[in-house]
This record gives sequence, structure tokens and C-alpha cells, in this order.
Amino acid sequence: MGASSSPPQSSSEVVAERRGIPAASFVKDVEAYLNQLGLDVNSTLAFLQERLQQYKVVEMKLLAQQRDLQAKIPDIEKCLDVVATLQAKDSDEALLTDFEVSEGIYARARIENSNSVCLWLGANVMLEYSSEEATTLLQNNLENAKASLEVLVADLQFLRDQVTITQVTIARVYNWDVHQRRVKQASSSQDS
Repeated sequence: MGASSSPPQSSSEVVAERRGIPAASFVKDVEAYLNQLGLDVNSTLAFLQERLQQYKVVEMKLLAQQRDLQAKIPDIEKCLDVVATLQAKDSDEALLTDFEVSEGIYARARIENSNSVCLWLGANVMLEYSSEEATTLLQNNLENAKASLEVLVADLQFLRDQVTITQVTIARVYNWDVHQRRVKQASSSQDS
């Protein structure tokens, strides 16, 4: 998340993290929390705001990864369908199909021998596989993408919980400070 120092946690609180995302701790007693940290209200609020910003940055990265995976899964499924169609066709007859050359531009192709397929692996690399190998590879990729998406969704939920806890803690510390100032002001006006 960053190289910021984190305030010590009380011994009664269990601090956990999920895949490098530090857990926020709910503060029940603000005064005890501030005394334990040895920080004033403004320093504590600054630390909590920094942590909240770090959570937001991580959330943006996770959301981008989620969007990428959500776009990748339909592509893999589409490739699996194409390979299954090629495997299902009669080897004697040619298959006429339209394929996308570029966005919105299609070309007609005649596929005569479909014992093998070529798959883009990324980084401008394409390899030829037998239909069975391609199906196995694509199914593995699909399973991995779905598993990664599940982990990302869980990470995002954990992160949203930490954002909520941090926001509540900021509000509690701020409100405690306002209350203390009012008590101090009321006591000083009564003394006068």
C-alpha cells in the first residue's frame, strides 16, 4: 500500500490483512485510542485520511483488474465456442464463416481443415494447437479467469469494508474532538 508508518493497535484488537491490504480497526473509545497512539487529534485524522486515500488507490487498481477480467471471460468463452464448432463439423465439408478483421470490419473465410487452430497468446504471439489442446488450454484459462474474478470481488468487498470502517473512525475522532472543545469551552465560560 505504501511506505507510511501505521499507528500501533491495541492488544485487544486483532489486525488482519487480505492480500496486502491492511485491515482497519474499529475504534470504540476514541480517547483511549488517542492516548495509546500518543498523537493529537489532527495527526490522527491526517493518518486516517492518508490511509483512506491509500484504500481508494488500491480500489481503483482492483476495479481496473475486474473490468479487464470481465472483458476477458466472454472472449475466452467465444474462442471455446469457435473451437467446439470446428471440432463438430464434418471433416469432408468446408465451413464458411465471417470473422472480424478489425472493429466493425468482417471478412468471409472458407475453413477446410480444422484439425488445428491458432490462438493469440498475447504480446503478438500466436501458436498453433490441436483442437483438443486448444480446448484444454482455453478451459484452463477460463477457470483461472473466473477464479481470479472471484478473488478480486472478495478483495473489493474487504476493501470497501475497510473504507467504511476508516470513514467511521474519522467521523468518531472528529466528533470526539468537537465534543471535547465544547466541553472545554463550556467549562471555561462557567469559570469566568
